[in-house]
Amino acid sequence: MLRKGITESFGAAIHALNTSQLTDGVINRSKRMMLDTLGVGLIGSTTAVFNKALKYSQLFHSEEKSSVWGKSGTSLPPHYAAFVNGIAVHSMDFDDTWHPATHPSGAVLPALLALAEALPSRPSGLDLLLAFNVGIEVQGRLMRFSREAYNIPKRFHPPSVVGVMGSAAASAKLLGLSPAQCSHALAVAASSAGAPLANTATQTKPLHIGNAARRGLEAAQLAQMGLEGNPAILDMDCGFGIYYKDYSPYAMSDSTAGGFNWILEDQDVAFKRIPAHLGMHWVVDAALAARAKLEAVMTFDLSQIRSIKLKVPPSKYINCPLPTSEHQARHSFQFNACSALLDNKVTVSSFSEAQINRTSLKELLSKVKVETPDDNKASFDKMYCEVEIETSGGQCFWARCDTFYGHWRRPLSHVDLVEKFRANASTVLSSEGVEGVIDCFSTLGSGPHMGSPEISSN
Repeated sequence: MLRKGITESFGAAIHALNTSQLTDGVINRSKRMMLDTLGVGLIGSTTAVFNKALKYSQLFHSEEKSSVWGKSGTSLPPHYAAFVNGIAVHSMDFDDTWHPATHPSGAVLPALLALAEALPSRPSGLDLLLAFNVGIEVQGRLMRFSREAYNIPKRFHPPSVVGVMGSAAASAKLLGLSPAQCSHALAVAASSAGAPLANTATQTKPLHIGNAARRGLEAAQLAQMGLEGNPAILDMDCGFGIYYKDYSPYAMSDSTAGGFNWILEDQDVAFKRIPAHLGMHWVVDAALAARAKLEAVMTFDLSQIRSIKLKVPPSKYINCPLPTSEHQARHSFQFNACSALLDNKVTVSSFSEAQINRTSLKELLSKVKVETPDDNKASFDKMYCEVEIETSGGQCFWARCDTFYGHWRRPLSHVDLVEKFRANASTVLSSEGVEGVIDCFSTLGSGPHMGSPEISSN
């Protein structure tokens, strides 16, 4: 028997995986991911970047309609619904993060929910869970083709590369495509992959997730219509390999031969407690701990702070000394450390224009010095952050965070994850609507058909 090529093996696995191979651990983790993603998408539907994308998308019409999250009575053609809902998910940088680095869920869930509404018959909850996990799994496999992918990125935003492939795989699964069509969906999607890191900390960054969701869905639909791409797209350095300097692909295991090992079974994702770049969570926890040590001795007084030293991993795009916009603030070690020190917390409102422009915050920012020690690796799995406060009296208060609460090594409790969803979803849903969505996801996969959670404002 001829050995399958790498792309061929992915197409075969996407086609062959079935609901009986979903383990309890994978189901539970993926349901948490889906609930959290919908929650951050709902609060994201209140942002300026989402509303601009929605206004643009409403220029397009089709007979097929899919819901826009958080907007009662508003629908769009499925691929534009995937686009705007994907933007909503990442509009506040509040969505989950995996390792190697990417935001796995935002590119997949908006595409699947938009597609599910457009299908002749609604898929079952288990079918939706399977397609979601196929999309997550493909991303995880692709990221492991490169050691470069394990570090904080330097050249491109990872979900713009692997996210569109995950969306294509998940959509192909829900559409029931053949193995060859699944491979072609990946090939078509690869030609829509990639976004430069220079657009992080701008309103364009959320479009990376929206584009991944939309273009992956389109790739699967085009493959269903017979459009073909290079059947060896994953095998080639001039194919998917163009995105990595050390590309070393390998086949996806045969899901029909014995048990299938899901990456999500072995490694959880990180759920964010604040709407900011993942690296900010380390520096916020360290800053809060340093402030607590200071307050055990004296009252926190801005005028008594002489200097603040941050020890963080080297990364230019999350080193923003004086942010002037919410998107810059979400990518600034300095801003997040100072917000935590000044307010003893960081919340959704911390990134408002009024909070960013406070005189007291700017005064504190002027006292910050950043260091990047050689042992502080630019990896979400190995990095740390230290915060040291020096007072005018010469006292020093120091704290370090190696693993923040919410990291895959210290995952959020289910109670805290549900409370995060309630806080986010309640910005646009009634209390009844919020609890209805929670109930829907808690029972997802146990009924014959996918539930229909109310995801529009009411």
